[in-house]
Amino acid sequence: MASTEHSAVVITGASSGIGRALALEMASRGHTLGLMARRMALLEQLRDEIHAACGNELRVELAAVNVCETALVGPALQELFARLGGIDTIVVNAGANDITRIGAGDLDKELNLIQTNLAGAIATVSAATEHFMKRGQGHIVGISSLASLQPIAMQAAYCASKAGFSMYLDSARVELKRKGITITDILPGYIKTDIVEGVDIGQMPFAIPVEQAAREMARMIGKRVKSGVVPAFPWRLVRPFLGHLPERFTSV
Repeated sequence: MASTEHSAVVITGASSGIGRALALEMASRGHTLGLMARRMALLEQLRDEIHAACGNELRVELAAVNVCETALVGPALQELFARLGGIDTIVVNAGANDITRIGAGDLDKELNLIQTNLAGAIATVSAATEHFMKRGQGHIVGISSLASLQPIAMQAAYCASKAGFSMYLDSARVELKRKGITITDILPGYIKTDIVEGVDIGQMPFAIPVEQAAREMARMIGKRVKSGVVPAFPWRLVRPFLGHLPERFTSV
C-alpha cells in the first residue's frame, strides 16, 4: 500500500470548519493540496495562509463547486485531479448541519441536508473512484459523524444523511476492496466550528478545538484506518453504546 507521506490530497468543503483546519494540517505535513468549496474567495484566503506558513513552493490548487449540484461535481473533480497530475487521497468533507423540526415547515432545510451530506458526498466518492480505478489505487476518506449512530431530536435529517453516508462507505469498502482502493470512515463528535448557526458547540460534551480534531484526523488518514472517532477519548469507549442510549439523553 502506498504511503500518504507528501502525497497529493484533495479536500472538499475546505473553506471553513474541519475542512479548513485539515487543509492547514495536511499542508504542514508537506502534502500537495487540491481544495474544493463553494466560495472561491475563502479558498484563495486559505491558499495565501498556507503559503505564508509553509512556503510558496507547496502546491495548492483550487476549485469552486457546490456539491449540491451533483452533475457538476464529477467534471470539476476530474479537472482538479488533472491539474494536480493525479491524486492519492480524497477527503469527502463538504457538509452542512441545521436545526430541523419534523412537520414544522422545515422540509426544504431537511432535503438540503440530504442533498449536501449524502447526494453530494456520493457524487464525490463516485468521481474519486473513477480516478483511482484508472490509477490502480487510492484512498477515500469520508467525514461522517457520531450522529450517524445516535438519533437526536431536531437533527433527524442530519442523522439520516450521515448514517446513509457511513453505510455507503461501508458498502464501497466491500465493493472496492479488490480494486486497490482503501476506505476510511471518520466520525467526529462535537468539534468547535460554526457549522450550526446560533449554536455554541463549545458548550457541548467533550467538544474539542477544530485544530485538535484536524491533527487526530490527519493521523488516521496517514494510517489508513478503517474507521475512527474524533476525539478518540471518550468516544472510542462510548461508541458501542450509541444508538442504545435512553431517549431522555437525546430529546428536548
